[in-house]
Amino acid sequence: MESIGIRGRFVWGLLFVLVLVVLVFAGIRLAIDVPNLMSGTVPDPAEFDHRYARYPWLAYLHILPGVGYLLLAPIQLWRGFRNRNIRWHRRIGRVALTLGLTSGVFAILFGLFLSFGGPLEASAAVVFGVWFVTCLILAYRFIKRREVRHHRRWMIRAFATGLAVGTIRLWIGLLEATGLLSLRDAFGVAFWLSFVMHAAAAELWLRWRPGSQEFVAAS
Repeated sequence: MESIGIRGRFVWGLLFVLVLVVLVFAGIRLAIDVPNLMSGTVPDPAEFDHRYARYPWLAYLHILPGVGYLLLAPIQLWRGFRNRNIRWHRRIGRVALTLGLTSGVFAILFGLFLSFGGPLEASAAVVFGVWFVTCLILAYRFIKRREVRHHRRWMIRAFATGLAVGTIRLWIGLLEATGLLSLRDAFGVAFWLSFVMHAAAAELWLRWRPGSQEFVAAS
């Protein structure tokens, strides 16, 4: 990857860590759910795992496309790949867009009807799920008009929002480990903290590098 400076390396490193966190927790989720689904076991409704065993189609139409989107988005944001492989950049972009929209819509549904953390978590899931889907739709509209700069900015906002899933897991662990909140209460707080942090971080990045071509999004 081309030289991008100290700040750029820090941002890419942070993105890598958060994507890795998402992959680890997705793997843990599968390791728990697959045995339950194969055996027909449905945990007690009060348990965290109940939702995934009782409504696996709803959960995994959010989880699996979401993981795919988060794996593809960094490739799309890499200027070197785009410049050398514009045709593949466009093809992958269409796949990433489809995965992102699918994951976003089912995230809204899952969060609205099956939130473990109650109304606080549900409200964050709906607000930022709608924001994520809106960012993707606007990004698509701008690239169809060949307005690449605006397209790129909205894709950065979408990716930052989607990546908050990794930060949510870190906040939940911290809040529970320190005894500040129970696992259930930690969810709502972690959702709002993480999504607001990521939305703010995206805006700060865009203000810091308003004309930068360091990150380029899917077309």
